[in-house]
Amino acid sequence: MTVADERSMPGVGSVPFAMTNPLRVPRERYYDREFFELEKAKLWPKVWQMACRLEELPEPGDFVEYEVADESILLVRQEDGSIKAFHNACRHRAVQLGKGSGRMPKGQIVCPFHGWRWNLDGSSSFVYGKEGFEPDCVKAENLQLPEVQVDTWGACVWINMDPDARPLAETLAPVAPLLEAIGFQNMRVWWWKEIIIRCNWKTAQEAFHEAWHVMRTHPQLTSGAGEDYPADYVEYTTFAGGHARFQGKFDATAGGVAEGRGAEGFLERSELLWEGQDAMTLKRDIDVFMGMRNKVAPGEDFPTAAIKALFEYWEGAGIPVPAMNEGMRLWGGEVFIFPNFFVLPQYGNALCYRIRPHEDDPERCRFEVWSLTTYPEGHEPGRARLMGRFEPDDTENLGQIPRQDFRNMEKQQRGLRSRGFKEMMLATEWESPISNMHIELDRYLAD
Repeated sequence: MTVADERSMPGVGSVPFAMTNPLRVPRERYYDREFFELEKAKLWPKVWQMACRLEELPEPGDFVEYEVADESILLVRQEDGSIKAFHNACRHRAVQLGKGSGRMPKGQIVCPFHGWRWNLDGSSSFVYGKEGFEPDCVKAENLQLPEVQVDTWGACVWINMDPDARPLAETLAPVAPLLEAIGFQNMRVWWWKEIIIRCNWKTAQEAFHEAWHVMRTHPQLTSGAGEDYPADYVEYTTFAGGHARFQGKFDATAGGVAEGRGAEGFLERSELLWEGQDAMTLKRDIDVFMGMRNKVAPGEDFPTAAIKALFEYWEGAGIPVPAMNEGMRLWGGEVFIFPNFFVLPQYGNALCYRIRPHEDDPERCRFEVWSLTTYPEGHEPGRARLMGRFEPDDTENLGQIPRQDFRNMEKQQRGLRSRGFKEMMLATEWESPISNMHIELDRYLAD
């Protein structure tokens, strides 16, 4: 699907450096302070965004702080198992009520400044020095913690600060079925890491809106093909709402994962993916594939036999992966959920990215990476915890593949500042998700 034409451009009169041509992206959108402030005012408070994994809140009283730009939201697991989300500020003098993650002591949200307390549902339970306030200040309705919309999908918790926002299910309608078909809702955290990158949040995520950078950025994955590696080996689809998908032009469950290569090509690429990022392809997948090395009859397609063996392994191990279906063409591809969440599934696993501004700097972003997998039923892991914050070039904690991507991001951000560069020029097909994202962004900014 090609990018939207100019007739679909939103009203741009109030948007600085607006998208007036779907194939041209003004460079200022990636560093200009006025544009960044407009995002803070009109995008992040108005859009559904993935705030945490359900595994981060396994028990009543568990909390997680979600930050984006200047906003801080407190998510709390309730006694009945539901989740509420509150603006993270004491009703007295605005002190934040929770930082990071943890568990509320004795089921109470407690202000660390003056000891005011709230129940897990946000209702006031104690005001120290209540007699010193005018009665109107300490009415129950004035003490209630202000809530934001919260919903769950895909084993994730989503928030929206706009009380009039459309329901989450309606927002995700174009892409949720794609991920449900491959069992995304059954996946749980294998590991989770964060990196602070010296680039705009959009610069970082646009690296994953297309796959044709593999030839130069990840040459180890091309088996030496170099510039003969096809740029059009995947197909791109853009959806209303800024969402997008790309997937291979092949049946991933019938050998297409290896793009027609035999046993050695399939095994080599699988091992490179595992060693390069420990996501999408995991060690247990390699073990299954290696076990088939001498069991495939001459003339039989090895990748097809290996994938069949993987399904048999899942069934025997009680791993709830859906039966083989057309949706598994998405293996090795990607789904983008506007504005900043990516899912890259393969087998019963997925690599996920969440990218957002870091503090108040338009040229730095928080880049989180999850490796997800599907565990045997009854053997899911406990509470998900961030392993740490790492430098983009950390060879001990980050694989080769993400380090290669991170290098491009920081170089691109510096290039955007060049006096000789005015705008990005996008490919009509291969970079249509980038254009689609910016057009949807302008719809929010022009609202």
